[in-house]
Amino acid sequence: MLTGFRDFIMRGNVIELAVAVVVGSAFAAVVDTIVSNVITPLLNAAGGAEVEGLKFEIVNGRPDTAMDFAAIINAIIVFLITAAVVYFVLVGPMNRFTEHVNRHKEAEAEVVSEEVATLREIRDLLAGRTPGTTTPAPDAR
Repeated sequence: MLTGFRDFIMRGNVIELAVAVVVGSAFAAVVDTIVSNVITPLLNAAGGAEVEGLKFEIVNGRPDTAMDFAAIINAIIVFLITAAVVYFVLVGPMNRFTEHVNRHKEAEAEVVSEEVATLREIRDLLAGRTPGTTTPAPDAR
């Protein structure tokens, strides 16, 4: 039981996944900080001078009833930026690399197929000759 668990943990893809989660969390924190300190003030400025950005209180004077639309917009922006970076830095290049590898494998398969066909023709021609001579065997005609 413990051996199976050890084998599972020591697989390369589990370690890579753990690294990806840690790096992804750190990246999300960076994006969130940038959005919170750059985008949020811009969104709040759109609310006007008398309003606290895009936030308003349902019951006036009770901050616990405040609806903060800037926070929702910030969360959407953080998600979109994170998704864009993941796509353009990881998914896109990996797709191009996979296509390149597949094209290379197909080209190799075509070359091998031509070589195999040529070798088969040579084998068939040689099979029709009498050993030690250059003339075809009588039954090969």
